[in-house]
Amino acid sequence: GAGPVNRDAVGSRVIVRTADGSVQTREVQNGSSLGAGNELRLHFGLGTFETVEELTIRWADGRSQTFTQVTTNRQINLPYPLDAAAEAAQQTALYPPATNEPATNEPATNPLTINNILIAANIIAWLALCLIIWRTRRQLGVSRRAVVWGGAGVILLVTAVYLLTNPPANPTTQSTLTTQLAQAGAIPPVQLPAATEAEIELGRALFWDPILSGNQDTACVTCHHPNLGTGDALALSIGTGGQGLGTARQFVRGRQILIPRNATPVYNLGLAGMDVLFWDGRVSLLADGQFDSPANDDLPYTLNNAVAVQAMFPVTSPDEMRGHAGDTDVFGESNRLGNLKSYQFSAMWQDLMARILAVPGYQELFQVAYPGVPLDEMTFAYAANALAAYQMDTFTFLDSPWDRYLQGDETALSAEALAGAALFYGKAGCADCHSGSLLSDLQFHNIGVPQIGPGKGNEEPLDFGRARETGYDSDLFAFRTPPLRNVAITGPWMHNGAYSSLEAVILHHLNPREAVANYDFGQLSALMLAEDSGDTAVHTAALNAPSFAMPTRDLTDAEIAELIAFLEALTSPTATDLSHVVPDAVPSGLPVGGTID
Repeated sequence: GAGPVNRDAVGSRVIVRTADGSVQTREVQNGSSLGAGNELRLHFGLGTFETVEELTIRWADGRSQTFTQVTTNRQINLPYPLDAAAEAAQQTALYPPATNEPATNEPATNPLTINNILIAANIIAWLALCLIIWRTRRQLGVSRRAVVWGGAGVILLVTAVYLLTNPPANPTTQSTLTTQLAQAGAIPPVQLPAATEAEIELGRALFWDPILSGNQDTACVTCHHPNLGTGDALALSIGTGGQGLGTARQFVRGRQILIPRNATPVYNLGLAGMDVLFWDGRVSLLADGQFDSPANDDLPYTLNNAVAVQAMFPVTSPDEMRGHAGDTDVFGESNRLGNLKSYQFSAMWQDLMARILAVPGYQELFQVAYPGVPLDEMTFAYAANALAAYQMDTFTFLDSPWDRYLQGDETALSAEALAGAALFYGKAGCADCHSGSLLSDLQFHNIGVPQIGPGKGNEEPLDFGRARETGYDSDLFAFRTPPLRNVAITGPWMHNGAYSSLEAVILHHLNPREAVANYDFGQLSALMLAEDSGDTAVHTAALNAPSFAMPTRDLTDAEIAELIAFLEALTSPTATDLSHVVPDAVPSGLPVGGTID
């Protein structure tokens, strides 16, 4: 409508500097409407800092504002666009008049905790027993003093044993964590409504069927297997032309080229806000409701969400699923998809859909999933919608200890994991980026990951990350902040699988330069080493780019162990055993999952 609307501020950047010299930057990437969960709201995790040294806002229209000594631990609403009234309101919001009432963030204490109730029940039970003994002491031959002191001793003993074996959560940690969670916007995520059973069933068939690949040897699940944390346990994946599953997978034919980035897990794609996908964010939901993607105007308009948009592209990658010019498929026939040019997206999707709909079983599945749509009007976008529906339904879980804690179960975390959560949202600074309900700001950061492996695109052996999409030097070597649910079962970690343990990942975050200098190349496979540059200047390139700005932090070994305990508490017990989702067969009749046996 007329006048300023929420999306006018999309593209604005907010830069926060704290006293230790660290800098956090957030960019407004949503805000299409109020009340739809996409308001212009940014969260900064500032640990124990009580003030922000400098707050700079670079508005989308080019204007800039800078404020100093802004008090933290609160939500601030800053009106926009700028005029005299808006600027006055900003000053009031940023620097409210002092009051005589002391501020407090301590939650109200609740005496009716589980521990207190059980202790009271124990005491009442023993008092009742003592009363019975008291009344029958003469028949039992027990003295009055023995009853009194014996009863008191038993009550004290039972209470002590219970407290020692069931220690209550540290109230200071609980209180501190409550404040930290509010600062980081850490609230329970919202799961989107499920699709129809018919659409999910169609997506299940497609996800496991290698018919989607040019050589008909690779399925989506080949690199995103539920028994391997919805990944493949490899630093860099082996796509078409490979044989075997996980670490047993090897090239058996064709060009031996590793996929240049780590296979991202497909957990929790059914959560609201999961709208920026791929390591470089080349698929995202824009403020106007449209999608940004490599296909630009060739992208169909019938895609339901960003997950469906993402599903359009692995089938177009020559190293992942499409294959290369001159390839022959598993039947010895020429790979028509591989012979197409990399920019011929529409032709790839059209040929692929024709192959799929030549299978009678798929004709039936598509007609049931999308009644009223004639088969001759079915495009690959319908297949992508079904793939998205299946992944969003099958691999979204909110039953981890951490999710139970967010939902109000204060007993869900161990004492060690609780201490780790306080570190995560405080001293360790993890929530500076891993914030919000998704445990990710869905922004892009250069954290100095060693540039190992083949690199990507024309910049090989380097991988420029987000800068490959934007062209900005400020995005060099920057990659999307990965959401962290189930992180403990999704290694190796980083955009190129550089680290094979969570401890190594944490140590890198604490001191990137030291971690890269001491990087253990012995953890890499022979294929990775063969494609690595072997050049120290390449390995350290991200550290020397202007986009790198990571402060060093110090944690003790005990604190690192607590942090790992918290990360392990992000694991859904359901996610650890998904063997039941493996189908017995797929409509094409090809091997389930492709050449993974």
